[in-house]
Amino acid sequence: MSVGTSSAPGGRDVRRPPGDLAELGIDPDELPDGLVVADERGRVICFNAAAERITATRAADALGQRLEKALPLEDLEGRRWWQLTDPYGGLAIRVRQPERNLLLPGGREVLVSAKYVRGEPTGPVRRLVVTLRDTEARRRTERSHAELIATVAHELRSPLTSVKGFTATLLAKWERFTDDQKRLMLETVDADADRVTRLIAELLDISRIDSGRLEVRRQPVDIGAAVGRHIQAYVAAGQPADRFLLRIEQPLPMLWADPDKIDQVLSNLLENAVRHGEGTVTIDITATASPREGEDTGTSVTVSDEGPGIPEESMNRVFTRFWRGSKRGGTGLGLYIVKGIVEAHGGTITVGRAPGGGARFRFTLPVAAPAYLS
Repeated sequence: MSVGTSSAPGGRDVRRPPGDLAELGIDPDELPDGLVVADERGRVICFNAAAERITATRAADALGQRLEKALPLEDLEGRRWWQLTDPYGGLAIRVRQPERNLLLPGGREVLVSAKYVRGEPTGPVRRLVVTLRDTEARRRTERSHAELIATVAHELRSPLTSVKGFTATLLAKWERFTDDQKRLMLETVDADADRVTRLIAELLDISRIDSGRLEVRRQPVDIGAAVGRHIQAYVAAGQPADRFLLRIEQPLPMLWADPDKIDQVLSNLLENAVRHGEGTVTIDITATASPREGEDTGTSVTVSDEGPGIPEESMNRVFTRFWRGSKRGGTGLGLYIVKGIVEAHGGTITVGRAPGGGARFRFTLPVAAPAYLS
């Protein structure tokens, strides 16, 4: 890699793309990461726009300066990084510095890696190429993981405390309770065990979604019958039958999807409508254009209610982790998982406002028929 410089009026060096980048027609300012290059004397000859943004140092002030002055870095123990590593006078066999967290003046953390360019394997350093990355994206990921751990710990604590309390009480005082009291305690333990099982299932789903390993086992799915089963379950649990309106447009294409995962999607969307919405919950199932290129037909399911709906400013956060509506409850992971399942099928999901003013969720799946049926 070669780096050229030119002089502006007054003798100040200005940025020029390193030779390899110039040959590709790429300017250093087009790179997403900070790029700082020092010559064989340790003078900065390249300081791109991303480096300016990350370090809050103007390129005009950095160019021509000694590297340790233009880019003063310290490790997490407060030691001056360039004095510690001594790239120009250190080990002659060293060719790079792996990425690590270092500190800029003021304590701002950056991710730094370096490449030593030598004319021959153990020769002097001709160029020192340093890349800089902002740590904000990594911090957001770490915060998300911390929030997930805190949420899981909180959600597990309540049912496990209940299970422990009731089982300990039954074991210690079994003979003192009537059969009805024992049944009530055991039913509570059973319900709390189901709650823990659901949370663990959600965590496994999130892990698979985040790693791209969510498996879809496609079978023919009667989406209308699947919705009907969920409605019947709500009615059996005490919801009035006239609260639900199911409208199916015929004919529908045969849908090939994972029946268990589609049930999970329907369960989450209907539960949201029943718990957070008001009035009639309307489910429309229609044939529509496929969301996947190369396929003509898809199936669309719309779930809407007549409640207060979702505030406009929250629309873009609905499918993120830990989003909850106005009523507290649940882990806030359900809609994140719903989006992951729909997208694993090659589909799309949107949220908006229903004609009656409530929330409206609409997901569209490609029919995804096997090739031998085409």
